[in-house]
Amino acid sequence: MLWGIRERPSRGPRRGLSLERIVSAAVGVAQADGIGAVSMSRVAAELGAATMSLYRYVAAKDELLLLMVDAAMGSPPGPHEPDDGWRAGLSRWARGSRAAYHHHPWALRIPISTPPLGPNMVAWMDDGLRCLAHTPLTEQQKLSSVLLLSGFVRNEATLSADLKAASGGEKMMPGYGALLSRLIDPAALPSLQRAIESGSLDDDDDMDGEFDFGLARLLDGIAVLADGLAAP
Repeated sequence: MLWGIRERPSRGPRRGLSLERIVSAAVGVAQADGIGAVSMSRVAAELGAATMSLYRYVAAKDELLLLMVDAAMGSPPGPHEPDDGWRAGLSRWARGSRAAYHHHPWALRIPISTPPLGPNMVAWMDDGLRCLAHTPLTEQQKLSSVLLLSGFVRNEATLSADLKAASGGEKMMPGYGALLSRLIDPAALPSLQRAIESGSLDDDDDMDGEFDFGLARLLDGIAVLADGLAAP
């Protein structure tokens, strides 16, 4: 059903009901009340339909969740600019994926149970691989690089969403460094003590800066691999 190729049942669908409307209604529920509020009965109520009528379009709630994530991610950011190198392309790819998660944080609460299957998710995978098309990386290395970046983006987006929910948008634990300095033994934890003294633990919660740093380091690693393969 993700690709619209499942055979329709012989019994006719309810007038006005469609897979697109069902997914859109489910996404609306998740946006408003979180993924925990999504159920077949709630979605049916939003559409003014009987719960069982939804099963003519989706086999189960798990399938609906996959469809919702695919819809939430949307299309990848391509096509790439003619002068873009692989690094600029992957950077735009990662930032686009992060933006989709930030706009639909409920999607992060749906466990990954399969490789990418939906048309949008498969398009994202292709787009990431296309960024690396002209590098000397093997196809397996390209795929592994895209998987590495995807995991980084999802993990950072999850952490950002968790901190935002826990803090209510306020600074997370102001004075954290000062608190730790009263709790730890500097002789037992000297490296942490140096971090406390530097003021690093009392910086503003700059998740954008943390994302930029992590993304740059991952791209640096891919660059080292590519340069090594290109060397004579």
